[in-house]
Amino acid sequence: MTVVPSAGSNGNAGCPAVDRSSFFAPKRSLGQNFLSDPNICRRIVASLELAPGDPVLEIGPGRGALTRILAGHDGPVMALEKDSELVTWIKAEFPAVGVVHADGLDFCWEGTRRLPGLSLIGNLPYNVASPMIWEMVSRCRSFRSMLFMVQKEVALRLTAKEGSRTYGALSAWVGNFVRGEYVFTVPPHVFRPQPKVDSAIVRFLPRPDPAWEDAAALSWTVKILFQQRRKQLGTILKAHWSEAVETWCGERGVDRRVRPEELSPDALRSLARVLDPKNGAAKSVKCPSEQGLP
Repeated sequence: MTVVPSAGSNGNAGCPAVDRSSFFAPKRSLGQNFLSDPNICRRIVASLELAPGDPVLEIGPGRGALTRILAGHDGPVMALEKDSELVTWIKAEFPAVGVVHADGLDFCWEGTRRLPGLSLIGNLPYNVASPMIWEMVSRCRSFRSMLFMVQKEVALRLTAKEGSRTYGALSAWVGNFVRGEYVFTVPPHVFRPQPKVDSAIVRFLPRPDPAWEDAAALSWTVKILFQQRRKQLGTILKAHWSEAVETWCGERGVDRRVRPEELSPDALRSLARVLDPKNGAAKSVKCPSEQGLP
């Protein structure tokens, strides 16, 4: 979601009002719901825990509620925005902010390695949050932290542990690259227009041992397993079962009757190494649950 402070709002210190008359209505096609509570804006930015000099990239700045606060940061501030009309406005309103006109789903996240210690922040549209996070956590190589607003249901899946109802392919994938934390819930009434569900803030810190080298095999493995998450491991992997998989089960103490949702991210990574997803299977795939910096 993109955000905007409410014009003429009381208690708006440090978050000046924006002339909303200069904007078009929120675009449903881009999932735009604008935040109207400046206190939430400040709380979100504070949760990023920026230190002086830290580079920061905001994803989906929209009408600039978070950008307005971030612009005062003592360090490089950049923004990635898809909406061309908002790109023009952000460039004029915040000339010190480096603006990239691009779609986060198509962005070259590997380029962020040129900014070691980068922090990423953003209010992500409900309809693209999962696939975008799938890409960011696995392709950003030198970031310090990530802080995103997403639908509460998605936040619970992103931070779920094995064995829970909300644990799935997204949880397992993300858990192999970052440590996730559910930070706080954001109610619908602080948005205009109001969404029908709660939102939530999640924080990601990089794992010391991210699964970069195993990404292709891991992506294939979680896709195969969680497409049939209620079936047993032996049934799902019948066509791929081998002596190596049998040995893996013995060493890990894993019964072939176990279901995918009971396997931890680390267990799934080690299983992905054992499985032999050749014949074109081990390719990088989009999040199975959903289908150049300056």
